[in-house]
Amino acid sequence: MRALVVGGSGFIGTRLVSELLSKGYKVRILDKVLSSSYPELCCVGDIRDTSAIDVAIKDIDLVFHLAAEHRDDVRPISLYYEVNVEGTKNLASACSANGISHMIFTSSVAIYGLNAGIPSEENLPNPFNDYGRSKFEAENVLRQWVDEEDGRILGIVRPTVIFGETNRGNVYNLVNQVASGNFMMVGQGTNKKSMAYVGNIVSFLIYMAESAEPGAIVYNYSDEPDLSMNEFVGLIRQHTGKSAGISLRIPYIVGMAGGGCLDLLSKFTGKTFPVSLVRVKKFCADTTIAVEKLKKTEFIPPFTLKKGIELFLNHEFPPKS
Repeated sequence: MRALVVGGSGFIGTRLVSELLSKGYKVRILDKVLSSSYPELCCVGDIRDTSAIDVAIKDIDLVFHLAAEHRDDVRPISLYYEVNVEGTKNLASACSANGISHMIFTSSVAIYGLNAGIPSEENLPNPFNDYGRSKFEAENVLRQWVDEEDGRILGIVRPTVIFGETNRGNVYNLVNQVASGNFMMVGQGTNKKSMAYVGNIVSFLIYMAESAEPGAIVYNYSDEPDLSMNEFVGLIRQHTGKSAGISLRIPYIVGMAGGGCLDLLSKFTGKTFPVSLVRVKKFCADTTIAVEKLKKTEFIPPFTLKKGIELFLNHEFPPKS
């Protein structure tokens, strides 16, 4: 199989390319940034640029679509829709023009919104931000694409927060704060989070590509068990040699006020800060998902959640001897 990984230079994409190559796939990358791990496989281009897609997609059998604007502080906001929605339209059109009928798309649990209970794939979307709205719109673009011609295959994965080696996202920032002694727990810390280890989500993307049948199918993805913030921070503190308890807690309302003030300061100064109103909301929310549909498949995650956390912590924050 000849696979194109759109967004293949990033954290998840690089791991996916590695796994595909190990399985004998011929791989090409399309990314706006040159891959540091596989520069010889990379076509540098933006999915808003149809000519870049046309070059990268030639002679491809299967497309993994990972590219997205996903940060909380993307400006202008229109970029979410230009990249995530219009870029997906460009990619779908290129697949149609080149006779490609097989695509795996990484969406997001952000389409469900915050404090949505434990939503399954059947829950109605209720995104709380432009990222979530744009990802759901992109799903609909691809649903329309798969319905336009018999035999097309579309796998949509809605992963929860993904962590792993080399990632510098929210999970890394949290661990770094705990390790440095600068962490403050906002709220009670009893809210629960679904999480996914990168090695498992990549394996599931490939499983979907190799097992999907014509039509569209959607799966939530997370690794069980869900952990409360207190439990996760406790694991981090144990690994980094900090005391077991959480030394400083601030009320939720105080955290929200602080995030709002920093948002205003960011607006006037043009600077970005590690704390914002939306990040406080996300930190304190229950963000758990149902994975009963996933468990009915034959997929077996290669790593337990505990092992994934251990690999991540040992790589990024090796214990001091």
